[in-house]
Amino acid sequence: MTGIADGPLGPDSSGEHLRFVRRIYQMRTLGLGVGFFAVAGVLHEQGASPWLWAALVCNGFLWPPIAYLLATRSRDPEYAEYRNLLIDSALGGVWIAVMQFNAVPSALLAVMLSADKIGVGGWRFFARTAAAQVVTCLATWAVLGFGFQPHSSMPVILASLPFMFVYPMAISSAAYGLARKVVRQNKQLAHISRTDPLTGLQNRLHWDDSATATMTYCARSSKHAALIVIDVDRFKEINDFHGHLVGDAVLRRVAGTLRTATRMTDTASRLGGDEFVLILMDLDLDGALAIAERVRRAVEDARFEEAPALRCTVSIGVARMGPKTISAAMWMRHADAALYRAKQLGRNQVAVAED
Repeated sequence: MTGIADGPLGPDSSGEHLRFVRRIYQMRTLGLGVGFFAVAGVLHEQGASPWLWAALVCNGFLWPPIAYLLATRSRDPEYAEYRNLLIDSALGGVWIAVMQFNAVPSALLAVMLSADKIGVGGWRFFARTAAAQVVTCLATWAVLGFGFQPHSSMPVILASLPFMFVYPMAISSAAYGLARKVVRQNKQLAHISRTDPLTGLQNRLHWDDSATATMTYCARSSKHAALIVIDVDRFKEINDFHGHLVGDAVLRRVAGTLRTATRMTDTASRLGGDEFVLILMDLDLDGALAIAERVRRAVEDARFEEAPALRCTVSIGVARMGPKTISAAMWMRHADAALYRAKQLGRNQVAVAED
């Protein structure tokens, strides 16, 4: 009577494993707590001996904290918790036999123990735990003389109602929480896959998608767009003379300048190394040149705490999206040609691509 969790799918770290153990502990405490009443209803009708009642109390209320301590104090908490889950199923088989297969509580135990094992470890783990449950059930049934009383009286059914309603709701709630966590993780992975980790700008993958989308939009709406390519002048010399930490600071400063100088509708990306690109939406060539010049001056005026004597500049190529620009790759080639011209003019320049 345990609960759904994301055990084997979580990161391989002790912190994640302990969180897994805590989730199982909470669900085990709830499941065994409400399951106690379902089994107790049958034991009461059977006039069970005191030792059976003592065993039920131990299983229902002492086993959850014991299992938690065993797992948290283990060198491998995750493995220990899976062992505890196996014990849960085995104990469930014992109680099904003790109840002589009383239909309602026995079915509830079997179904709930199956559902949470599938949720925790999938069908393979369910098969292992179900086998343990069957073995302990048959062994206990044989020891107790093969008693079989499947009829469930109204008191037994009423005693099973808390287990019937509360525990499935808890499993559903846990499953919903796990599903939301997976959605958040997928969004984070998508963001990471499209973001440059050093600068926080979009990476090359996003540039390709954004450039294609921009060209499609402009073609349909007759809007203007411009592409700006920025390259840090003598960046290798900066790395060689000041070190890579200062080089990284320069790249972050250029990225910050791009975010400050551009609008919400523009897209800034780092293509790699010391090369950046800006896609400027709904802006003519004069407007693009104004932004490019603003970026150039901001970088030129930048100062770096890591290297106070460093003066950094950038060369910039600007290409508008003209009627002959038929692909993102061609658009980039035009901007690169303008960038090369800016380098030839002595760097720290803005050059425009020829149509």
